[in-house]
Amino acid sequence: MALDPSFIGHTYPPTDPYEVGREKIREFAEAIGDPNPVYTDTEAAKALGHPEVIAPPTFVFAITFQAAGQVIEDPQLGLDYSRVVHGDQKFAYTRPVRAGDRLTVTSTIEAIKTLAGNDIIDIRGDVHDENGEHVVTAATKLVARAVEEAS
Repeated sequence: MALDPSFIGHTYPPTDPYEVGREKIREFAEAIGDPNPVYTDTEAAKALGHPEVIAPPTFVFAITFQAAGQVIEDPQLGLDYSRVVHGDQKFAYTRPVRAGDRLTVTSTIEAIKTLAGNDIIDIRGDVHDENGEHVVTAATKLVARAVEEAS
């Protein structure tokens, strides 16, 4: 079943604030194998002009994808998540994510199309800090594979 194209442009409510912890950043940097000291050492971060340790660029995927859950779980949209594969991910930063940030994410459906029976949905996740200032925008592409026809 094709996704409802009338959802293009639909914006979901902002998420509750997510507080970025220094330890979460360290754990993430270790998990991806990135030894950059700006992720673990406040003095190294300050030497580069940051007030606190910063997160690796892909750190926000966890919170933006969780926020995209509002889209994924919207029964009116009609997305069959059991058929979904992750198609693409991009980030456009205004500034790095820092320990102590309290971030909210607002998800918007940017595009819906069907290609070779596959539904493709583009979700934009705008991330703002506690002052309402933009931090990063995440672009997520999900592909709901076509249902195979019985022969």
